[in-house]
Amino acid sequence: MTIRTKRHLLSFILLLSICSFGQDEFDFDSDFEFDSEPPITFNSTRVISGHSVEVLPEKTFEMRIEHRFGDIAGSNGGVQTMFGFDNVTDVRIALEYGLTEKLMFGFGRCKGTGVPYRSLLDGFVKCRLFEQVKDSIPLSCTILGGATFTYQKASSDISSVNHFPRTTHRFAYFSQLNIARRFGKFLSISLMPTLVHRNYVADNDINTLVTYGGALRIKLSKKFFLLTEYYHCFNGTEFRQEGYQNSLGVALEWSTFGHNFTINFTNSKGLGETQFIPYTSANWLNGQFRMGFCVSRQF
Repeated sequence: MTIRTKRHLLSFILLLSICSFGQDEFDFDSDFEFDSEPPITFNSTRVISGHSVEVLPEKTFEMRIEHRFGDIAGSNGGVQTMFGFDNVTDVRIALEYGLTEKLMFGFGRCKGTGVPYRSLLDGFVKCRLFEQVKDSIPLSCTILGGATFTYQKASSDISSVNHFPRTTHRFAYFSQLNIARRFGKFLSISLMPTLVHRNYVADNDINTLVTYGGALRIKLSKKFFLLTEYYHCFNGTEFRQEGYQNSLGVALEWSTFGHNFTINFTNSKGLGETQFIPYTSANWLNGQFRMGFCVSRQF
């Protein structure tokens, strides 16, 4: 096992250990009796790659660390790369804050996958419109918008998507309407129509993508949950015909007091809506999926 692999495994074990110090007696996902309070639809402000319908509590900070490894199988995976542990496709570190009970914002920095961008700064604002209330409001709903900026060195190739003739070409944006409902004690479903706009794209691409996302949470036990997430891009028949895939992920989530830990498997390398929605190229059927994790801590 290489030194690099050992470092990745050590980081993974340390993060897993941090999550184990949660208080076992705290039931993060209480029973579906919410006459006076709305239910918890999702345990975190994220599902896998994208946002959930939830916002942070008022005056609460959250530190997030997200990590994606390389392909588990396929030509770039297997034993030689320790099933992807030798290859880090993306890393994001972020700090987010609940300004009020209905409004939160956050900032982060991604390594970037290099296809096509590296060195990414991101920010977003998220607002809750209303929450599900028994016998009154059947759904929860939030709206959010965000942007990313890449400060990587511009390519000298004028045909490259990262040539960046102008500073504004380094920006990309997204907006989303997130609608969710919890059904009983065990099931939550979310629908996420999303719009992504990039100021600078390749000749065979389009600046604005209309995407429809869906997410599912199934309660397995008091602290463990199964998550799935899928985003489908809608575009004209003359664009984006080759080299692009829709983002699909599955995850196991573990929630304890103050912590949320997710181990996920997805074909998306990038982190953030302006990256995993337009730039996913890996295919699950070809073994081009990877393991990742996210650990968050509220304080």
